[in-house]
Amino acid sequence: MLGEVNSKVIYLRGLQEIWFIGTLLFVSIVCQVDRILPFILIEPIKRELDLTDSQIGLVTGVATALCYALFSVPIARAADRGSPRLVLLGCILVWSAMTGLGGLATSFAALAASRFGVALGEAGAIPAAHALIARRIAPDRRGRALGLFSMGIPLGTMLGFALGGAIADAQGWRVALLGAGIAGGVLVILVATLGPTPPLRQHGDAVPFLRTARALLASRAFRWLLLAAIGVGFASAPFYAFTASFLIRVHGFSASQAGLAFGLLQGSMGLVGTLLGGRDFDRRRKAGNRRLLATPARLFLVAGVTASAALFVPLGWLSIALFVPTMLSFAFMLPGAFGAAHLVAGAGHQAMASSMVLIASGLLGPTMAPLLVGAVSDAAGDAGVRHGLRLGLLLVPIASVLTAAAMLAANRHIAAAAGKPATA
Repeated sequence: MLGEVNSKVIYLRGLQEIWFIGTLLFVSIVCQVDRILPFILIEPIKRELDLTDSQIGLVTGVATALCYALFSVPIARAADRGSPRLVLLGCILVWSAMTGLGGLATSFAALAASRFGVALGEAGAIPAAHALIARRIAPDRRGRALGLFSMGIPLGTMLGFALGGAIADAQGWRVALLGAGIAGGVLVILVATLGPTPPLRQHGDAVPFLRTARALLASRAFRWLLLAAIGVGFASAPFYAFTASFLIRVHGFSASQAGLAFGLLQGSMGLVGTLLGGRDFDRRRKAGNRRLLATPARLFLVAGVTASAALFVPLGWLSIALFVPTMLSFAFMLPGAFGAAHLVAGAGHQAMASSMVLIASGLLGPTMAPLLVGAVSDAAGDAGVRHGLRLGLLLVPIASVLTAAAMLAANRHIAAAAGKPATA
């Protein structure tokens, strides 16, 4: 009789965990859709609002980077010390409302302001979700949980590019943004069903904000993780911002064709990458392997070679195929990077660690890289160079190789930091 009761309890807990992860996955999907939509809508937005590539780089990069730099850490601190569920609910409301308002923009300033608001809401969403996972999922399953949550990025990218391109061709870019904003209302209801957040398992005196940040930055392992995150930002920001436009301009794709092809491949590679990346991290950690980030580092090295070739091959389908390793590397590294950051930071500081990694990947790269690529493209066009966008996009393979180097360096320090939290 007792065994039956225990079995039912385990079964119910399993269902609750599935609902919990599924809800956070949906949050991650919609968050990524709202973030990625302007990338596939660049061409119609650019035509209607009469924007330059440099302005597009500012809208897709600087607005997001400033919000992550200014608000991600304090929001993450609130999630660590308070209720991450309530923090997440607030973030969803802000980013969804601002996404919808973007569909009403009539100028560069209005569009930039709406994207600033989207970034403000999204700045705390991932750290708050990571804090929820850290409190509800056992450490031995946390890598897979982070991998499942991270699946929202490729799934959201796939839906954002595919549906966004189709809706833009059929109904216009404004309808796409308005519809994405309305979808946020469903998220609020789902997150509200998760119930109260369990308290921290490890208490102790609250560590002051600046002391926590300094302690994390004092860790060599964490510093190398931040450098790797910076490299990812320089590689991924221009890749997502301009690859669809590259396919449209250089290979003659329509918005829906580019969105479907790029979105489906990015989605499928993202699903494979996040799942395998989470499993690889858990397996290496359980085995005591010192090289926690060895596999994603190798993938970034391969991506550096194939992305370079993708920019200059004459066939559109071959160019997309050569971008696949880059798509895979972005997804594969997510569970490992966040898992390693949590491992170094220690209990009660996971959201803070996630926030600092997000700032590293979302500040310099998204601020400078799309703007740099856009400036190179504009300068090449003014100089009469055909398809100058491909020259600017060479930044993607260069940054991928540098990311791999930082990950390989981080491997040498993570093992020594394991079991010795940086915030101790």
